[in-house]
Order: sequence, then C-alpha cells, then structure tokens
Amino acid sequence: MTFEDLKEQIAAGQVDTVLVCIVDMQGRLMGKRFHAEAFLEMADGETHCCNYLLATDLAMATPDGYASTSWERGYGDYIMKPDLTTLRPVPWLEGTAMVLCDVIDHHTHAPVAHSPREMLKAQIARCEALGLSPVMATELEFFLFKGTHDEIAAGGFNKLEPISTYNEDYSIMQTSKEEPVMRPIRNHLRAMGLPIEGSKGEAEAGQEELNIKYDAALATADHHTIAKHGIKEIAHQQGFAATFLPKWHHERVGSAAHVHQSLWKDGSNAFFDESAPLGKSKLMDHYMAGLLKYAADYTYFMAPYINSYKRFAKGTFAPTQVVWSVDNRTAAFRLCGDGTKGVRVECRVPGSDMNPYLAQAAMLAAGLKGIEEKLELQDPFNGDAYAGDTQQHIPRSLLEARKALLGSEMLREAFGEDVITHYARAAEWEIEEFNRVVTDYEVARGFEKA
Repeated sequence: MTFEDLKEQIAAGQVDTVLVCIVDMQGRLMGKRFHAEAFLEMADGETHCCNYLLATDLAMATPDGYASTSWERGYGDYIMKPDLTTLRPVPWLEGTAMVLCDVIDHHTHAPVAHSPREMLKAQIARCEALGLSPVMATELEFFLFKGTHDEIAAGGFNKLEPISTYNEDYSIMQTSKEEPVMRPIRNHLRAMGLPIEGSKGEAEAGQEELNIKYDAALATADHHTIAKHGIKEIAHQQGFAATFLPKWHHERVGSAAHVHQSLWKDGSNAFFDESAPLGKSKLMDHYMAGLLKYAADYTYFMAPYINSYKRFAKGTFAPTQVVWSVDNRTAAFRLCGDGTKGVRVECRVPGSDMNPYLAQAAMLAAGLKGIEEKLELQDPFNGDAYAGDTQQHIPRSLLEARKALLGSEMLREAFGEDVITHYARAAEWEIEEFNRVVTDYEVARGFEKA
C-alpha cells in the first residue's frame, strides 16, 4: 500500500483507522490508533509516545536501573516518525491500515540507539559500507490452544489444552482440522503484503509453523513482527489462543524461530562460490566463523527470558552445542542449500520469543566481525551434536547469557556501551522478578515433603 493508495481508500470510506506503531524491546507492536483523516495530517511529520516503552518488561512494569529513562527523569517523550514504506492494510480489522515508525529522541532528534529497529538498521549500514546486503528469512513456530487468551488467563493458565491431540509434524490430517484458524492467518497476512509461503504442523500436539519468504533483513524483521502480532489477533478472533512461549511444558518440545541468513552483492548471493567445497565462499566462511566465535556473546538476543533456556534440551530439535554442520538439525548452525546458489546458514538457537530485530542485528554484528578478523571456519561437525556437548554448550541460563553479554567487546563495539548496559539491565530485571516468585513446582515438591 502506497501513501497515495491510502489517501484514495480514506476518501472512498474504505479506511477510517490507522495503527501507528513502534516495536518495543520485546518485539511487540506499541502505539496509537489514529482516525485516518488525522493521520493524513501528520503522516509526514511525527507523533509522540512515552519513552518508557523502551524500558518496560513483558508485564509493562517500569523497573529502575535504566539510564535512558526513569521516575527521576520524569519519563518524557520519544518521537514516533512514520516510515511510510511500511504502510499496509490490516485485513482482519475492518477499515484499518498500519504503519511502523522509527523512534527519535525528542530533544536531540537523533535515532534512539537502543530501539530494536534502529539497532538492526545500524548493522545493515555496516554491511552496505562493504557493498553487501543482508538477506534473511525467519520461521515462526507457535502453539494453538483451545479457548481465547482471556479465557485461559481467567482460568489461571491451568489445564492448557492444545488444539490437536498428538504430534502433527507435516500431518495433513491434523492440520486440516486446524484450517479454521490457519487459513485466515495465511490469507490475511498475505493480503497484508507479507510474502507468506505456507504453514505446516510442527513436532508436537497443537504446534504450528508459518513460513515467510526471504527478504532484505529489515523487511524480514518487519514481516516477522507483524505476522506474530497478526497470528495472536486472528487466533483470538477464531476463539483460540496462540502462544510464542518457547517451552510451555517440560514434557513437550519447545518452539523456535530459526533464522536463515546470507549476504548479497550486486544482486547475487555472495556466500556462493561454485568452485569451493559445499559451494560456500570464503566470505561465508569468515561470517560463519564469527557467528560461532561470538555465539555466547549474543545468546541473550536469541533467548531473552528465563523460560527461553528450558528449550535447549537434547532430543528436541533445539540445539545445545555451538557447532556447525551440513544439513544437520542437531547443530546450532546448519548449512543449508550446499552446492547451490541458495547456500545459506540457518541459526537454530533463537526461540519463538526472540525479538527479530535484535536477533538479526546481533548475528550480523558477529558475522561482520568474523569478516573483519578474517576468521577461519572450523571443520563441520558430523553426527549427533547432542552427544559430548559439555565443552561448547550454549549458555545454560539467562544469568550465564547476561554475563556473556556484559563481557562482550564485540557487541559494545557494534552497538555502543549504553545499548549493551540497557539490555543487560533488562536481563537482570527478568532474573530478579523470577527469583522473587514462588512457583507451583516449588509448592508441589515441598508442601508436604520439605
């Protein structure tokens, strides 16, 4: 949808509401609903939001400890600057369009450095300075449950009942039953302008996967975020609930958000070298070596919550060891499309709760550092990467990942001291909040026996 298209649809009475959104630290859409005619008056300008939107947690609490904003500083404003290239209809909401905004400091009029979209744009600019363009694709895995989000919350999140009853990986029979939810998800998102390719059942009861065609990195992150938002709203409309919690039950497999990545030059995949083993170029070797060397540093951006680390379990198709392999789903990094022009690396570390802007930005930072340092790529791992993973294990907890984040010179160089400190505080708050809560597990285990 172009701006001219929007004006025509407003004049014809087809659109009366525009969602004006930023992306928060958690990868959610936050913003305002504008009357369409009022939006036309400000579209080339700006609107404002409270700057706490980039310093809250999942529950919208306002923790202390952030340098960017606080009660002491009065929680001032950020500027929301519409990016009109992101205008699109919202087909499941009557008469509604949407636009994403960049976040600008109200006083300096500079981009806010810790804004997720800005962090990704900064790494894209690094690529472009080298004559390269990052191309990405993400997979969205999630669970569907019977009952709406509100109904499940009212029941205390007890007795969760998936939409299906057994492992539905690639099952046509099972997914046919779920078409009343999945068909509108695919069709509405496609009509919205997202390059939806298809959906499938995943490796657990009630688990789904949505596939979106690869695109430029920023567009991919936009598509992922909008799709995730849309999936929740559309499922809710159909009387179901969609969750992107990485691990909802200790006996069930978790949900991932695998990220495929390559760098392109002059319209061609710069990771491809027809004469090289596996068809991967020296540039790709350096990039992958950077991903591996700095994997612990950026794990927080792949797995930002306590629950995220419950997913890294043997025999669940979630990785545990930081190795790369050729078309091997037990490794953290899988070489896909070897020997073809579509050769790329798939990072299998991110969970379904990742913020795609932060995850892609962090991986680009690591890969580009590998290129700068001309790192040599280790030999591929062969066999079961779950075996003997003690030495190269992915950080086992949010506490470990936060420590690696704080100790990363690579990330400080890529994003700046203030940005890393900001997100380290976000991780610290998640740990503090979890540690103060008495869980159902503790009560059941020790109520009588302790």
